[in-house]
Amino acid sequence: MAEIINLRMARKARARAEAERTAAQNRAKFGRTKAEKAAERTEADRTARTLDGARLDTGGDEEA
Repeated sequence: MAEIINLRMARKARARAEAERTAAQNRAKFGRTKAEKAAERTEADRTARTLDGARLDTGGDEEA
């Protein structure tokens, strides 16, 4: 004789498995490690400092 299963629970389990599969794909596609994020932030800060240091002062009174 076949095992009796609760269809509602089976549907929910299938939905959870699909959600986990989608989450794993998104982690692989968009996820970055903490070190990668920190390296990118450091590089952006360094670039911003370099650009600010190379900015020319026009000497005019243009801040109004």
